Amino acid sequence: MEGILIQAFNGISLGSILLMIALGLAITFGLMKVINMAHGELIMIGAYATYVVQLVFTQYFPVAMFDWYFVLAIPFAFLVAALIGMLLEFTVIRHLYGRPLDSLLATFGAGLILQQTVRTIFGAPNVGVENPSFFRGGLEVFGATFPYTRLFIICLVACSFLLLAWFLYKTRNGRKIRAVMQNREMATCLGISARKVDGITFAIGAGFAGIAGAALTLIGPIGPTIGTYYIVDAFMVVVVGGVGMLIGTVAGALGIGVFNTIFEYWTDASMGKVLVFALIILFLQWRPSGMFSTQSRS
Repeated sequence: MEGILIQAFNGISLGSILLMIALGLAITFGLMKVINMAHGELIMIGAYATYVVQLVFTQYFPVAMFDWYFVLAIPFAFLVAALIGMLLEFTVIRHLYGRPLDSLLATFGAGLILQQTVRTIFGAPNVGVENPSFFRGGLEVFGATFPYTRLFIICLVACSFLLLAWFLYKTRNGRKIRAVMQNREMATCLGISARKVDGITFAIGAGFAGIAGAALTLIGPIGPTIGTYYIVDAFMVVVVGGVGMLIGTVAGALGIGVFNTIFEYWTDASMGKVLVFALIILFLQWRPSGMFSTQSRS
């Protein structure tokens, strides 16, 4: 019983991390059809923004208030990553719509620039972010211990998903985003500024990448290449779930996380990753559009 609980929790935990990383990519890739290879660097920006908030609390706030730095680090990481994402969209991506290969190369180059900028400011070695005291330890259930950090990440992902779903389906700007996503030409004819929607969407997607970076600081040290470890998995989640489909992103992330944990338990980490890739290839041969797809007249 204990082993089953631990494996199930590990699968859900990994799936929640992949979902957090893929949330922003799902709406940007789904709306603008831009292969944003700098998404991993936006995750890195969020992680380093959290590190900066920690330094500020260490130097300028009383020791008793240190544990609360992470509460401010989450919205700060979202804001910083969103602003950089908006700048990236305005200066680079906006001029490359309809040119997927050019946008891929341009965002890859932009990612390298961001990595080198962070190395120049913070140095090449990894830096550590100290977890707040209330995240130490874990919750014991039937003899199994579930770390508080992982439980918090799962709750953070759930809240982020619900907030994004509310924005897309219950607000005016969210409906504009969905309209442009389903039929850009028709939405433009109805008076919606597709360029403005693109900028807002990319900023939101970058902001959620920043939150993912903040969450990753709870797991281990961070470095300039922290985002590159997850970018391939994030694209896999989006493609398997269905491009631009939130519910598909959830299903893809949890499915990949659970299967990866199961395969690693049976074999090892490397072989588990290979088996997951093989399973995804077979699945896409059967359903090229993913688990879910947008139904529209276009």
